[in-house]
Amino acid sequence: MKDITTFEEHLDNRYGKIGSKRRTEFEIKAKSFAIGEILREARKNAHMTQEELAHKTGTHKSFISRIENGHSDIQLSTLYRLVEIGFGKRVNLTIG
Repeated sequence: MKDITTFEEHLDNRYGKIGSKRRTEFEIKAKSFAIGEILREARKNAHMTQEELAHKTGTHKSFISRIENGHSDIQLSTLYRLVEIGFGKRVNLTIG
């Protein structure tokens, strides 16, 4: 059992301790990916295609795809537009 590494230990070994530049960059990318997954799930729950969401929010299908795949930094204004105009939902932001 001593050879078992926790996920947190794995992240420490691979990206550095919490607060290090490399770890922070990794966590930002991971959160971007998570936001993309949340938006993809919300879009599918709304029975919308990427093209329909793009049209409704004044963006392009390729942009929606990049966000959903974690390949685009999303501005808060864009996040609000996608969620509030695209899905008719509200964004709640928590800093902790």
